[in-house]
Amino acid sequence: MQTMTTFMPPPPPATFLAFHPQDNNIIAIGMDDSSIQIYNVRVDEVKTKLKGHQKRITGLAFSHTLNVLVSSGADSQLCVWSTDGWEKQTSKFLQIPNGQAASPHAETRVQFHLDQIHLLAVHESQIAIFEAPKLECLKQWVPREASGPITHATYSCDSQMIYVSFEDGGVGVLTASTLRLRCRICPAAYLSPNPSLRVYPLVIAAHPSDPNQFALGLTDGGVQIVEPSESEGKWGTSPPAENGAGPSTPSGATGSEAPQR
Repeated sequence: MQTMTTFMPPPPPATFLAFHPQDNNIIAIGMDDSSIQIYNVRVDEVKTKLKGHQKRITGLAFSHTLNVLVSSGADSQLCVWSTDGWEKQTSKFLQIPNGQAASPHAETRVQFHLDQIHLLAVHESQIAIFEAPKLECLKQWVPREASGPITHATYSCDSQMIYVSFEDGGVGVLTASTLRLRCRICPAAYLSPNPSLRVYPLVIAAHPSDPNQFALGLTDGGVQIVEPSESEGKWGTSPPAENGAGPSTPSGATGSEAPQR
């Protein structure tokens, strides 16, 4: 038997992309092998490779105010990288609430507030607000157990609210500055009842100009556009009596059920 040729092993798959906010030729590419490649499209070249995570990259966010890139991984770790020389400035692991064990498949996502300083970190067990670049944790919100894991969360277009989706199909609307629950939208408000089919949101996208409207991408492939009723006009003008605000405080609130228009 003769070896005719040897092929290179396939590269690890890319798991997340983010464009540099001031140079569209520069792309940060998160990889399945836990590295981040800084790729220059114009010259078709990987400028540098960043290593600091232990598991695949699940989120990337640039701040043009701070000149940093924040990465998040399936290791529940956040890393801050300078975009000037691509050095790692700091890193921090999320604090998993007591009594909970992070799933090995849990993803951590990151998104900057409009001020480009406050950072939203989303994990199945919590959402947290950090101040970059030092990654000081300012607020943490843990959902009630009955809601199931968090599936996704995002800032509204004005960064005044945070929309959070859960595996039980519910959606929470939180005040971004305090992480106080404004209202909870039950699945019946936007889903047709079907006991044989378990459907829940996998992703939320905020409307680019209407802070009270968002879209839900569902496990059955459907997309639902959700907004407050005409009589209410906006989500949860007053917070529920029971609330899930502050560090590691479970939310026991059911809140007002906001129907879809």
